[in-house]
Order: sequence, then structure tokens, then C-alpha cells
Amino acid sequence: MKAHLIAAGALLFSAAAAAQSATPVGDPMLHLSTVQLYATPPGAKGTGIEDIPTLTVFPPFGEPNGTAVIVAPGGAYRGLAGDLEGREVADWFATRGVTVFVLRYRLGETYPLPIPLMDAQRAVQYVRAHAASYKVEPRKIGFIGFSAGGHLGGVLETETGTVRGGPEDAIAKQSPRPDFVILGYPAFSMFDLAQKDDLSYCPSLHIPAATCTQAYLKRYTPALHITAATPPTFIYHTADDATIPVEDSVNYFLALKRAGVPAELHVFEKGVHGTGLGGRQPSLRLWPALLEQWLIAGGFLPH
Repeated sequence: MKAHLIAAGALLFSAAAAAQSATPVGDPMLHLSTVQLYATPPGAKGTGIEDIPTLTVFPPFGEPNGTAVIVAPGGAYRGLAGDLEGREVADWFATRGVTVFVLRYRLGETYPLPIPLMDAQRAVQYVRAHAASYKVEPRKIGFIGFSAGGHLGGVLETETGTVRGGPEDAIAKQSPRPDFVILGYPAFSMFDLAQKDDLSYCPSLHIPAATCTQAYLKRYTPALHITAATPPTFIYHTADDATIPVEDSVNYFLALKRAGVPAELHVFEKGVHGTGLGGRQPSLRLWPALLEQWLIAGGFLPH
């Protein structure tokens, strides 16, 4: 599954090139490339593919419209659903003129939060720093995440600072906050303060109790940190999701509304967890169309 995030034929940039240039290097037939987010990943525990956060770049079909979207697949912070919540999503946006960047972020027991947040912030900073090279408007950079990636999107959009320990370079001078955020069945319940089930973040990743304090869990509960500065947000969920309760998405939407943040929530009656764009369940195929209209209304896609 992890290998799906890097398209066949795409070449990995050298570390120096990834840190200094946005010029894609990859398969000219597929028009895909992969760039590293850091010359040397902060806190890296190895040199394997799981230790090196990257962006796989999907150029738009036709002329770019100036909007960029970073895609964060889910996988319970234990893996990445690279096809359903990565490649398919990238193609959907690319057909609408959007320049897409699928994020491979570090995760699991080896890289607990805040490392995934550090990588997500760096991804936004990277795209913003190289906006001109990708023909992207620096104030039209969005982030879409599914399940755990949706939780990460919520943390990203409510974070007020930058995770410490990253490189101090030109990229780091850019704002790490996206301009709009899309959350697909976000896994907010993984950070339930009661931590009761197997999908709870700390037990599932064997994070020690000394680290997994109430303060730690609250730190990564996005609904507690929403302000008027939180970006416009679109949320999609299904009412009978047996894995991630829809109530958390509803409560998140209500918190956004109370803070005066432009937000839209769509809850469908039926649909198991992990539906992606909904193609496998005909009743859910409407939600990407609703998303497209929301993006147009917000000025992130052309009419």
C-alpha cells in the first residue's frame, strides 16, 4: 500500500534538489514526479521510504487554474491508503485544473505526533515557496485528508505555530497554514480523552502513558483549538460509519460555525468507513460534486 503513493516511473529528487528547486524530475510520459520535503528529515530514524516524507506531484490536465491541493491519505496513522485516498483523489482534482501534491507523511509508533504535523506543515510551506514554479497562487493552497489524514488536516488548520525542530531555510519562512481544508470522515475519535478502543491513537501505536497525557490528547483534539482564523472547511461523513463516529464531525462543524469560520458539512445516511470519493457506493458519488460547488463558491475553482 505504501508503494502506491509513488507512481511508477517517478524519480525521487536528490535531497539537495528537493530542498532548493520545484522543477519536477520524473517520467515525461506520465508527467509525474516526487520531491523530498527535507534535505535531511528532522528526527529521521532510518533511510527507508517510510523515513522520508515526500510529495508526489500530479500536474493538472490542461492549463493550471492556480489552485493547489495537498492530499493526505488515511490509514489509522499506521499506513497510507495511497490508491483510494491518494491517487484517485489526485486525478479528480487534476481533471479540474488543480495542481495536486500527494503527501507521504511519517507515522506509526516510530513517528508519533507532532512528526506527522511537522511534515504536513512543511508540505504547505514547500508548495507556497514554489508556487510560481507550479503556476499556483500562494493564497489558493488547500489540504484534503481522509480518516487519520482528516484528523491531521484538522490539527493542521487549527495549529497556531510551527512544530519546532525543522530546518531554518527559505521554505520554513512560508506560512504553514492552508487556505482551505477538506475533511473526509476525519478520525477525531482517535484522540478521545477516554481512549477506550483499539483505534485510539496511543494504545494502537503503543505510545507510553508518560507521553500520552491528557494534555497530549487535548493538544491534538482540533475542535478545542478552532478560532476565527481557522480556514474555510468542508466536511464529509456517513451516518452509519461504525469505525469513526459521525458525531465528532458534527461537533467540529458546530465549533467552526460558532467561531464564524465558513464551513459546510454533508452527512450521508449509508456508507462504511473509508469510502474515498464514493465511487464504489453509487449513493455517495454526489459528495465530490457538492465539494466542487463549494470550491467554486469560495473562489478556489473557476466558475
